[in-house]
Parts: sequence; structure tokens; C-alpha cells
Amino acid sequence: MANQKREIGVGLISVGWMGKVHSRAYQALPVVYPELGIKPRLVMAADTAPDRVEYAKDVLGYEQGTLDYHEVLANPEVDVVSICAPNFLHAEIAIAAAKAGKAFWVEKPVGRLAEETEAVQAAAQAAGVVSSIGFNYRHAPAVEHIKQLIADGSLGRITNIRGSFFADYSSEPNGALSWRFVRSLAGSGVLGDLMGHLVDLVQYLVGPIAEVSGMTKTVYTERPKLEMGKATHFAVIENGEMAPVENEDYAAMMVRFADDALGAGAVGTLEASRVSVGPRASYNFEIYGTEGSVKWDFERMNELQVAIGRHGAHLGYQRVMASPGFGDFSAFQPGAGTSMGYDDLKVVEARKFLEAFVGVSARNSNINDAVSANRVLGATERSAESRTWESVAAVDGTTAAKRP
Repeated sequence: MANQKREIGVGLISVGWMGKVHSRAYQALPVVYPELGIKPRLVMAADTAPDRVEYAKDVLGYEQGTLDYHEVLANPEVDVVSICAPNFLHAEIAIAAAKAGKAFWVEKPVGRLAEETEAVQAAAQAAGVVSSIGFNYRHAPAVEHIKQLIADGSLGRITNIRGSFFADYSSEPNGALSWRFVRSLAGSGVLGDLMGHLVDLVQYLVGPIAEVSGMTKTVYTERPKLEMGKATHFAVIENGEMAPVENEDYAAMMVRFADDALGAGAVGTLEASRVSVGPRASYNFEIYGTEGSVKWDFERMNELQVAIGRHGAHLGYQRVMASPGFGDFSAFQPGAGTSMGYDDLKVVEARKFLEAFVGVSARNSNINDAVSANRVLGATERSAESRTWESVAAVDGTTAAKRP
């Protein structure tokens, strides 16, 4: 697209933290990737809170604001929409966006259940619109480099994996009972919130998961009630009226990868917790093969541990810093040691979304990836209840790592 200039009208639905992250990503795109010739134009933002609408206009730079998201979808100058509302609204808004003919970038989980996510998939396919999902961790340059090591056979045949996503955002027992803990609003708990990222990542790197055996646990069964919109789950309420937590704080699964996976025959374990004390956002995985292995942790996202070979004087893991040549690293920094951050991953995500929208490439995660991850999570919940292995139905059109 070099030397072309294309303006793309952007609509935003929900002006919370993630809405701000998306907006900054759009604004950074022409600076980080000038060669694309893409210029996002922030046309209209919607939120149910008037002060957030004003913030979107006065601070983020949107030309217009509204309290009704349908006005964003009806605006003819809006080409693409970012959906950053609470989880329980994702499917409703994404389906409406597809019916309005708008390409959409939606945060995960797309649906509270697999059925909701599949309804969004059906709407997007019927309308023929581009979709992109907020699976941002796959865009870390170190992760992209690991994907290449697996694909080119540097690790040999993949034998087993181990992954975890441990966070502390709900480790306070008196943390408010926000919508995240109510099944009708959030669906599952840590499964949809954190494990969905981990499932997507291992499928992106190793291949589709075919079977799971799961276990879940609710550590804090009650929390103090919180009026919707008054604060977030980070708020601490002392001596408040208690109400039940309706979804899980911890989840684990054993997995088997599908026969068509790049890592066919591999097995592994995945864990996630939102109540751990110590880890802040410890999102990590280990991937083992017959010729080597790799480790990565989001808390040290600009480095990886690599061990390749079984002989020689320097056996074992070596620390490797992300550098130009790893994923999109060179678009942000000139050399290793000058680190990238979380927001940068969303800039990469915005790039892949808009490249798919204009037809340059299809490297973005899509609604099929969201359906695939959600089916794995649903199978895990079923397994936790049945205490048996559960199969996962395959999904076409994903970006999961498959055999050529």
C-alpha cells in the first residue's frame, strides 16, 4: 500500500480503559506504520455515561459523541467499529455492527457462551464483514518468534506444553461484586476472562485443541454488592452487603491437540486464576519439543528462554531479548533492550485489523478464532461437571497453527 493514503472512519462503543487503548492504537498507527498509507479518523464514540462521551470528544479526539451506540452504527462516515463494552454486551453489539455492514474489532470474550459467539460468527459471515478479536498477547514479538521456531521445526516435534495465566485483580476478599462475578452478565469467570487468552495463544502457536479434561473452583463464594456503573471490581467495600459469586475464580485443564495441529500428538496443561496473591499478570507458557523448548512470560514480554539441542558445552536455557526481526519489533524500537509495552501490542492488533479491512492481508485474529476458543472453554466447564474428557468440535477459518 506504499504511497497510497486511505482514511478509515472509526467508531468506538464504550469509552472505558479498553476504549482508550483502542483509540490510542488508531492514533499511533500512521506514526508507527507510515508505509501502510492508512489514516484512521476518529468519527464517533458512544457511552452510556455523558462524562465519558465528553472525554471521548475533548481528550481522545472523536468528532462526535452519543449515548446510543446504534447512532455509531448508523453513521455513514464510520467504516470500522471498536467494541469495548462489558462482556455481556459484546455479542449484541457485534451482531448489530455486522448487520449494519461495519467491520468490527471486539474484545474477548465475544460471547458469554459458545452459542452467543457462534451467533456473532453467523452474522459476520452473512454480512461479509471483517472481524478482529482482542487476543493481543499473540502479537508480542517474542511470541511471534516462538511461532516461527515451531513452524520451521527448530524445536522438533512438539511433545507437551504448559501454560498459566495468574492474576491478582480479584485477590482481595472484599473486592466489589462487579458484573464480572455475575453469570448472566459475564458468563464464566476466569475461564472467559483469562483462560480464553491462553487457549487462543496455544492454538495460535501449536494448533487446535481437540479434547479437554477440566476442573474449576470458586475461592471467594461471596463478595460485597456494587451498584452497576458506580465502580469497578478493583473497588474494596468494607462491611458491605454480601451476595454470591456465580462463576469460577480458578480453572485448569488437561488438553490434547488435534490430528491436523502443527503440534499433532502433543498434550499439555493450562491453568488460570484471578485470585492469586503474588503474580500481577503472570501470563506464561512452556513448549517442549524433541529438539528443544521455549519459555515466555508476559511480565517479561520482551524476552524469551530458548534451549535447542541435546549436546555441547552450553546446554540449557538461554535468555534472548526481542529485537528487530522478531515480529513487529522494529516498527517500535531500533534495538534489543529498548522494550515494548502492552499498548504497543494493541497498535499491532489495530494494524492487522485495518490491513484485513482494506484487503492487504488476513493476519488478524477473527471471529472463527473466538468461536474455537469459546468451544474449548465450554468443553472445560462441561468436563468440570461430568469429570470426564470432553471433545471440542473443530472450527473452520481460524488462524490456529495447522499442518500444511
